[in-house]
Amino acid sequence: MTKVLVVNGPNLGRLGVRQPDVYGKQDLAELTRLCEQWGSELGLVVEVRQTDDEAEMIGWMHEAADHGYPVVMNPAAFTHYSYGLSDAAHMVGDAGLPLMEVHISNPSARDEFRKRSVISPVATGTITGLGFFGYKLALEAVAHIIAQA
Repeated sequence: MTKVLVVNGPNLGRLGVRQPDVYGKQDLAELTRLCEQWGSELGLVVEVRQTDDEAEMIGWMHEAADHGYPVVMNPAAFTHYSYGLSDAAHMVGDAGLPLMEVHISNPSARDEFRKRSVISPVATGTITGLGFFGYKLALEAVAHIIAQA
C-alpha cells in the first residue's frame, strides 16, 4: 500500500472553532478520520498531520521526497508567501510524486491577499472551495496518478 502524507498548515488545528462560516463545524479529528477512511477505500495508507510551524512543514516535504510519499497539502496561510515551502514542495514533484494542493474554502473568493498561491505552480493539481470533500478528491487524484504510472 502506498503511504500518502496529508499535511495541513497554520490554524487548521482550530477547525471547528475558527470561522465555522468559512471552514465548517467539523474539526481536525474528523478530517483525520475521513481522510484515513477515504484512503483505505482507495488502497492508500494516509497519515494526517497539522503544524503551525513553517519549518516543520518544509521538513515534511523533504521526508516525502526522500521516502517516496505522495502529498495532499493544505498549506493554509503559507500558500500566499512561503517560498521555502514552495521550493520544498517542488522537490516532491521532482521526485516524480503527486502533490495535490487543497483548500477548504475558495481563496479566490476571499481577501485579495489570498488570491495568489506560491504552491499552485509546483502542485500537480489544486482543489478549492469544496470543504473536507476536497481532500477526498485529492486522494482519488493521487490514487489515479499512481495507478497510471
